[in-house]
Amino acid sequence: MKTSLSEFILDLPKAELHVHIEGTFEPELMFEIARRNRISLDFPSVQALQDAYRFNNLQEFLDIYYTGANVLINEADFYDLTLAYLRKCKQQSVVHTEIFFDPQTHTDRGIAFGTVIHGIHRALEKGRQEWGISSRLILCFLRHLSEEAAFQTLEMARPYRDWIIGVGLDSSEKGHPPSKFERVFPACGRGRIPADGTCGRRGTSRIYP
Repeated sequence: MKTSLSEFILDLPKAELHVHIEGTFEPELMFEIARRNRISLDFPSVQALQDAYRFNNLQEFLDIYYTGANVLINEADFYDLTLAYLRKCKQQSVVHTEIFFDPQTHTDRGIAFGTVIHGIHRALEKGRQEWGISSRLILCFLRHLSEEAAFQTLEMARPYRDWIIGVGLDSSEKGHPPSKFERVFPACGRGRIPADGTCGRRGTSRIYP
């Protein structure tokens, strides 16, 4: 029996080298966790939220991204989010993934850094043990926040540097060039956390002007 091209591609072992874990949040799980945490969403149904996933630009995506992030409160929420993504990896023959996460999105809401990273890390360990999926974790600083806020987040990350392979930038790019953080990245290196800036969705930019 011949295998179709789509089946052939599905079965090929793959590596996903750039994925933002909060951006993998699917509507069904978002509603489930929102109910669990007694949080109201600005959408009347799963279908309405699915319809909103038709993005025309980065900012429209970010609006949904932060709506979803607001329902993540407890370690179990971050665990469930990450495990749901890893199940998709298993279904699609992804054997290695490098995941970005945004601690400031959560610490600014009063969620402890440890709550975020412990939930994610625990799910990554389960994925490795049960499905053989290797993974790496990359911390992102939010571009629209200040350099001082990035330094504060770096301090929160230091106890977990063995779980983090690098740091990057994400969120709104317009008006927030990587050069805004040019003192932060060397500090990351001194703390044995390599820099890996995400640039260029709105054009080319560099860390150093």
